[in-house]
Amino acid sequence: MTGIDRDESLKQRLISLTRDLMLMPGGAARPDERRRCYEFIRNHLDALESVEIHEYEHNGIPSLVARPPGTEKPEVLLCGHLDVVDHADEERYHSRVRDGRIHGPGAGDMKGPLAIMMELFHRVHTAYPSASLGMAVTADEETGGESGTGYLFGPVALRCGLAMIPDGGSLNRITIEEKGILHLRVNCRGRPGHAARPWMGTNPVEILVRHLVRLQERFASRWPPGDGEHWHPTCAVTRIGTPNRTVNAIPAEADATLDIRFPAPHTADEMLAFAGETLGREVDINTLVSAEATHLAPDETYRGITETVTGRPAVFVRGHGGSDARFICRHGIPVLMSRPLMGDLHTPDEWIDTASMVQFYHIYEQYLWRKLALDRD
Repeated sequence: MTGIDRDESLKQRLISLTRDLMLMPGGAARPDERRRCYEFIRNHLDALESVEIHEYEHNGIPSLVARPPGTEKPEVLLCGHLDVVDHADEERYHSRVRDGRIHGPGAGDMKGPLAIMMELFHRVHTAYPSASLGMAVTADEETGGESGTGYLFGPVALRCGLAMIPDGGSLNRITIEEKGILHLRVNCRGRPGHAARPWMGTNPVEILVRHLVRLQERFASRWPPGDGEHWHPTCAVTRIGTPNRTVNAIPAEADATLDIRFPAPHTADEMLAFAGETLGREVDINTLVSAEATHLAPDETYRGITETVTGRPAVFVRGHGGSDARFICRHGIPVLMSRPLMGDLHTPDEWIDTASMVQFYHIYEQYLWRKLALDRD
């Protein structure tokens, strides 16, 4: 079989495995599907006689670690998450292959990269059963990661020499820094009444919107979006609503959620204080997720292999998004982060490029062969 034939066979396997994983959404709103996807992955890895699977559950979130027997601290740990963001329409949870791309929720973030890691993990341990390579799979990255990677690298005390997480950057863009994350729920109370007589009530929606506009204006004035790269704190209102079930009533309360991102040297405490001062006493604040900015590990060997496989220059970049890398980096463990070509993430039309999946597989493969000093076959 020629190299071209082998790559085509590999691509078809990756497409099939990715689409199988996409059929099981695994979002927070569908815990049964999350469990089904977890079982599918566990059964796939369990077929390897050369590894042991350790299963964990925290706050109802399942996770697993696969590694050779007796290898408490693998030299390299592949890390992925099976959950995706939730979409209201269940009919969206299917996939299609068109124009060299797999389309559908979770295709890139991160069912496709997860399929690559599963395929490569199987290949390495089939050829080299004692290779110091582990794999961790969690199920809550999209909702903060505290009960998945946070739990594994916290109370469970999982450790490794190096972690590889295909959850940021791009094929030739290797992430070495990520912004911090602060997710807030804000709430404002009013006095309910009939909407035909608004003067007799106090509308919490109007109060909350007024304060949220002020917060956005203060972010824009303190950190104007004029640097092109937007490497500064940002704030997005992601949800706003009331418990109202009817149109003609002034609600008793209103709430919203905020997604604040910030680079170092800014801190989560600083951003929380800034938001609290701006929103004022009429608004209550509850922290949902709080994570500091993360510094990952630039690796010239990895960059060189990326350039060799793709035939294009590779660069180190900073990422606006966050990932589970923060739970690993805090222990001084280096993390490598890039991924195949993908787009429209967190939308029903998310996609991943299938040719780049094969290239990414070879990047990981060549790096592992060198890092683990494996013989080439």
